[in-house]
Order: sequence, then structure tokens, then C-alpha cells
Amino acid sequence: MKIYDDKHIKNVVLVGAPKSGKTTLAEAMIFEAGLLNRRGTVEEKNTVSDYHEVEHERGSSVYATSLHTEWKDYKINVIDTPGLDDFIGEVISSLRVADTAVMLLNSEHGVEVGTELIWNYVEKFQKPIIFAINHLDHSKSDFDTTLEEAKNRFGKAIVLMQYPINQGDGFNAIIDLLNMVMYKFPEKGGKPEKLPIPADEMERANQLHNELVEKAAENDEKLMELYFEKGTLDEDQLRAGLKAGMLHHDVYPVFCLSAKKNMGSGRLMSFIDNVAPSATELFPETLVDGDELECKANGPATLFIFKTLIEPHLGKLSFFKVMSGEIKAGDDLVNSITGQTERLNQLFIMDGKNRNVVNKLTAGDIGATLKLKDTLTNQTLCAVGKR
Repeated sequence: MKIYDDKHIKNVVLVGAPKSGKTTLAEAMIFEAGLLNRRGTVEEKNTVSDYHEVEHERGSSVYATSLHTEWKDYKINVIDTPGLDDFIGEVISSLRVADTAVMLLNSEHGVEVGTELIWNYVEKFQKPIIFAINHLDHSKSDFDTTLEEAKNRFGKAIVLMQYPINQGDGFNAIIDLLNMVMYKFPEKGGKPEKLPIPADEMERANQLHNELVEKAAENDEKLMELYFEKGTLDEDQLRAGLKAGMLHHDVYPVFCLSAKKNMGSGRLMSFIDNVAPSATELFPETLVDGDELECKANGPATLFIFKTLIEPHLGKLSFFKVMSGEIKAGDDLVNSITGQTERLNQLFIMDGKNRNVVNKLTAGDIGATLKLKDTLTNQTLCAVGKR
């Protein structure tokens, strides 16, 4: 399996109320990258993410599940989380290690109670966030009401990146305000055709594009000067402004989706690659003693255990994020709390129940290892002598 450097790894967590479409989106993201020949569905009980028997019985996620996809020379680690309040612990631990949260909103129901609960933890961890309004192909889809509810609840940081055309049963197109094009999808979804924005949509698109440019410029003094001077920003400047806004929790981009029909997932992935911050761009972690730990490949080897599972026939499976440095199979690391030494006998990248063996992982990446003796969830392993 290809190993990516720290600058080409993005970690996203999919969060949202029950039935907002998180598992379906995760499946679409893997399929869109060509890593699946056929998309599974929750109804058919064959998705990569929901693989436990209890999830098949319930028809919904119970566990947070790690998987990965690849898009334009970037690796995107995806954590699919449950929507029910009963399993909020799975959401919290996943948010802790994500670089960006993708909050799915059901366009039939708008901002739901489950969304509100999750938002409290997004704010607590100050995670960059993208809103994705899903189910735009549903007959009762109401994009404008959902957007208005999001603005009322989450404030002026909400900024529209796209809006739908023909939402409902005939949903087949998205006006993209960043690229100023229309994406028109085949009836069954998939790769869209890139077309000029129709004449009857140009006035609205131009107005919303200008609002987007102004919002991006607000996040950087130099960009604001350029905006005042030229009246606009080029694409690279837009991306820089949006990224700065996301990092400071001043910009919440909004995207359009029909995850079920795989409409809009590729554009969302491109935005994650091009704009969403990587772990190396996030603010340093504050340590117990007040020092800071930067996420960089040449730093001291450090990993944080965010989840532990006991799997049949495998035993204890520990999921971690590499917070700094590089780790290799066979490395000895020290538990920062107990002082016990742990050997990383094997390293994996997990795709649901599938384990992909790798020899090393670098800063910012997410992986798993087996049979740690004395290390639990929320504990840190670090290089010998760095405790």
C-alpha cells in the first residue's frame, strides 16, 4: 500500500443525526476513488463501514469505523460515526483525532436534535467543519429551509459553496460557486458533466460568489487588501482565505449531496484535498505540562490511542493517530502515563474489518495495531526518553 507523506494526508470524521447519510457517503467516497468495484448499501448490509452483526440488525452504525480513500495524490482517512445519542462517545473520540469534521444535514429534516448535540463537541475541540446538505434527491428535500436553519443555529460563519438545481426527484445538477460552473450528473449519478452556469442562474450565482469571495478575504489582511484593490480574488487566494477561516472557526463551507446517488461526493473530496487543513496545519497540541507538540514528520515519535476494540479471533485492536514523527513496525514506545514499554509488532491501515499491513506511518496518519499489553484508550505512546 502506498505510503503518503504528512502533507498529503487529510483526516475527516463524518458526523450527523441518524439517517443523515454518513455511511452511504463513506461508501461513495471509496467508490469514487476507484477502490471499490461496486457500492454497497446499508439496506443490503454490505458497506465497508457497517460490518458488525449488530449494525446489520439495527440498520445503522453503532461503532465509529475507520477507512481510507485516495483522491488526486492525497490520502483521506475517513471515520464514519453513529448518529444516535446513545453512541456519542464514539463521536467524541473520533472528533478528537480528526482534522476536519463533515457534518451531514438531512435536507428533508433540516437541523435536528442530534446535530445540536454533536455541534457542542465540534465547538469544544474547535475543529474545522464542512456542512454537507444531503438527500437532495428526496421528494421532500428543502435545501433553502435547511440552509436557513443552519445559519440561524451556527451563525454567520456559514458560507455557501454550492446550491442545487432541480432538487427533489429530479435532482441532477449543482451550481458550484467556487469554480463558477454547473455540474450536471447522469440520471444514476457518478461523474458529472462540467457546464457553463445557465443564464437564468447567473445573477444569483454571481451574487453568492461575491459573498464567498468577501468571506474568504475577511480571514487575511493581505487578501482583504487585494480584494479592495481588485474587487475579487483568484482561485488560489480564495482557497487560502477559506482555509484560514476554517482553521479559526470563522468559515463553515456548505456543500450539496445525494450520497445515495453519488452526486457531489467527488467535488467534496476535491475540496477536502485542496482546502481543508491537514494535521500539520492545525494548531499544536497542548501537553499536560503546558508544552506544545507540533504535528511534523521530523518530530519525536508520538501516537495517541483514540479507540480500542476486542475483535473475535484477533484480540485487542488499538486505533491511533500519529501525533508527531514516524513510527515503524517493531518500534518500542513508552506509555506516557504508566512508563511501560510497548512494542508495535504490526501496523495496519483499517478499512472496516479489512486490515492493510504497512511498515510505517508518518505524522498525521491514522492506523491500528494489535495486542498492546498495558495501553488503553486516551493514552499516549512516545519515543523512549521522551516521556
